[in-house]
Amino acid sequence: MISHELFHTLHQLSRHLTNKLNEVLKPLGLYSAQWAVIFVLKKRGSLTQKELCDYLFVEAPPVTRTIQRLVKQGYVRQVPGKDKREKHVQLTDEALREYPKWENVVMTVNQELLKHFPEASQEELLKLQTNWLQQIL
Repeated sequence: MISHELFHTLHQLSRHLTNKLNEVLKPLGLYSAQWAVIFVLKKRGSLTQKELCDYLFVEAPPVTRTIQRLVKQGYVRQVPGKDKREKHVQLTDEALREYPKWENVVMTVNQELLKHFPEASQEELLKLQTNWLQQIL
């Protein structure tokens, strides 16, 4: 069954990419889950924890733990929203200063992983992924 093989391969690839990312981020004091939150906040600005969960397709408890670690590290802050139960998560000035260094490390590992994958194929995969996500969401 091709769909079973496809999803198994995607899962294995995802695990490999996460492990590679953890390997290069660890010396900088980050893990892939933290980078994912930082990247989204840099890209989209202040978000609630629920918005982060929805965007990252991750349940609340792991996102809460990741945010707590990032707060302790001084990379994010939580700002009360209009509703007292709602907190907006934002990058700190320290995170914004460190961001270029983190991004450079991530881009370097991404380029290394993609060096044998033709650019046209990368563009096609991105298009397919974007279309697929729009259909399932």
